[in-house]
Amino acid sequence: MIETLNGLVETVNFKQSTSIKLYDNDKYEDYPPHWHAAIEIIMPTRNLYYLHCAGEDIVLREGDIIIVCPGCIHSIKAPEEGQRIIFQPDTTELRFMHEVEALINLMSPYIVVTPEEYPQIHGRARDLLLEINTIYEKNGSFSEVDIYCKLLEFLSLIGKNFVSSKRTEDVSEYARGDEYFEKFIEICDYLQEHCSEDLTLDDIADRSGFSKFYFSRRFKQFTNVSFYKYVNQKRIAKAETYLMDPRNSVTDVALNCGFPSLSSFIRMFKIIKGCTPTEFRNMYWCGNNAT
Repeated sequence: MIETLNGLVETVNFKQSTSIKLYDNDKYEDYPPHWHAAIEIIMPTRNLYYLHCAGEDIVLREGDIIIVCPGCIHSIKAPEEGQRIIFQPDTTELRFMHEVEALINLMSPYIVVTPEEYPQIHGRARDLLLEINTIYEKNGSFSEVDIYCKLLEFLSLIGKNFVSSKRTEDVSEYARGDEYFEKFIEICDYLQEHCSEDLTLDDIADRSGFSKFYFSRRFKQFTNVSFYKYVNQKRIAKAETYLMDPRNSVTDVALNCGFPSLSSFIRMFKIIKGCTPTEFRNMYWCGNNAT
């Protein structure tokens, strides 16, 4: 269930004294379009489950796993009979690890882990979610620690699978997927830190040591989006933080986040978030006042 929803923004109410939330959900209820700052992992354990994520329709079978990344607008439709694990951990503190931050960028806006697409890791990923569910229900000593250990193993499975697939994808262009992975983690870290600056594809390609054409192609393979879309996503994420402070005007936020004009900021914000900066600010403060 969604406990706090204002406009498109869900405020995830974590379990008391923890930064995790999990439903072993068997309710016949639909969820309207919304997004949240927490990652969301869903796995049906009985019957199907239907989602609309980032403009695409997805049908989850029993055992299929979807990972919905922070900021992804999605809606959910439930069958009359069914059950599913809905797991929402706060990954903010985990993202100091560069590989976790890079992996969330890679998965954005969502990925679906199925036996067909991920045959090497799906079984273990499914078992980890079942184990997390059991630990959450028992609520024993250090259960939150145990859950985050399982979550890190889960994320590590996804990341290693990505590196392995890249290693075998084109051995003529790079011999080791992990070296390629590390290079683009460094680039993504740099873009995260400097996203409000005047960044160009030529400059970042030079910084990477690759040609513009090679860098552009590999960057899109690595992040699943173009270079400029990635930069704009980082700028909008930074803008969200500024907008939460009512002392910052929307115009100042636009300029401080690297947008050349207020109109370009509003247009890009609406494309990525589905609402204007002012609507986002109003929904955020309504949500805070409601809680």
